Amino acid sequence: MRRSRPLIAAAAVSLLALTISTPTTAQAQNSAPLQGFLSQQLDKLQRTTVLVHGTDLAAANAAVAASGLQRLSSYDRIGVVVVEGTRSQILAARTQPGVTYLEGNQPIRVSTQTSHLATRGAEAADTRTGANGLALDGSGVSVAVIDSGVDPTHPFFKKADGSSAVVKNLKIVCDPLSETLCLPVDAGSLDTDLLSLGGHGTHVNGIVAGRKVTLADGTKLQGAAPGASLVSVSVGAALLIVGADAALNWVLENHAAPCGAGVPAAKCPPIKVTNNSYGPSGGGAFDPNSATVKLQRALAAEGVVTVWAAGNDGGDGTKSLTNPPGQDPTGGILSVASYYDQATGTRDGQVSSFSSRGLNGTQATYPDLSAPGEDITSSCRIYLPICTTGLAPLDGGNYNTISGTSMAAPHIAGIVAQLFQANPSATPAQIEAALISTTHKYTNGAAYETDSRGGTTSYDKGHGLVDVVAASDAVR
Repeated sequence: MRRSRPLIAAAAVSLLALTISTPTTAQAQNSAPLQGFLSQQLDKLQRTTVLVHGTDLAAANAAVAASGLQRLSSYDRIGVVVVEGTRSQILAARTQPGVTYLEGNQPIRVSTQTSHLATRGAEAADTRTGANGLALDGSGVSVAVIDSGVDPTHPFFKKADGSSAVVKNLKIVCDPLSETLCLPVDAGSLDTDLLSLGGHGTHVNGIVAGRKVTLADGTKLQGAAPGASLVSVSVGAALLIVGADAALNWVLENHAAPCGAGVPAAKCPPIKVTNNSYGPSGGGAFDPNSATVKLQRALAAEGVVTVWAAGNDGGDGTKSLTNPPGQDPTGGILSVASYYDQATGTRDGQVSSFSSRGLNGTQATYPDLSAPGEDITSSCRIYLPICTTGLAPLDGGNYNTISGTSMAAPHIAGIVAQLFQANPSATPAQIEAALISTTHKYTNGAAYETDSRGGTTSYDKGHGLVDVVAASDAVR
């Protein structure tokens, strides 16, 4: 039995009316392209939020000033300014020198007992060591989890010395009226996972790096990388792309020292991977011009892997339903399908029925690989909405069992931390190559076909089920 995955929808917008001259026909012919979602918004709304992309930050800022748009924030490293304005102002900005693309504030949603036997993760931790000489548990690596938030005081995150595995706890706070001006705030030890979809982020963080625990009934649990550190970046429950991009932008600017330059890496390791268990409903086309893609490509260039949940829209291969940014062909950007071991811990289970499929014959839309995502037990709180929908509350509701590609992606994020511990000098592309070249070829679902990158893949499960032992050996 599985519970349904929740959806998050509509954006709040301001309806203030301002005027500015409409571009001439000649100007329109030289206009920067509009994202499809934004084009639809302009036909419906008087005023909306836009990401103005420039050849550089100066060009984007100049265009914003010239067109009268209200500047909210910026992603400086990729030359994008977040603004708010009217239809006529947005169309005027299209014609300004150096503007390359205009993107809307698209709504997104979260994609909602870890099976370390099926992934051979437990075996890897028991039989392999990292470059630091410690058991292969992700130690020395931080994973940034961009999600609804985290309860850093949860017992699943309690380290042997009593401190929390959550070394940095941020909340992206957006303007309550427009939900567009989004800035990071340090939340310290506060629980940031208390909104309408509270519990999702705490569950996901536990799958990444929950510490080894034995509950009162004898149940033993741990995360994929029980030695890794966690950087939680809460984007709340009403997910919009500007808030999520603000989180990715923070990681881009701070991954080398997420707790600040004065905090040693031994206490707060560099971020080497982000987990992203959210996306638009129904998948969509890959947009190489989006801020999300520019940010994740910049992260890959600086040595950080980006992991995406493939989505929970199922499908039969007749169209692509996978999460668009996960379709990025850049090395080190991974899309994860959900594998179900049928509660056996074996490696010959099935693709979860809810796991989003790519378009049969168009390999760019396929997931990259599979990881356990069905009936996954991890940290929860009984009073949080997501946690009350689970299958089997344990330990007074501190743990629960939930399904979704949201649960598959953090398995891979934790495993990536293990691979970086095995080889700290590996590139994101090398990490991806090690993962997809060593997968277990479980046979349920669509047939495998030759992949242009090497090996074989399928539109429903990608290259197959992750094998941590084989991948850690391959990346050294």
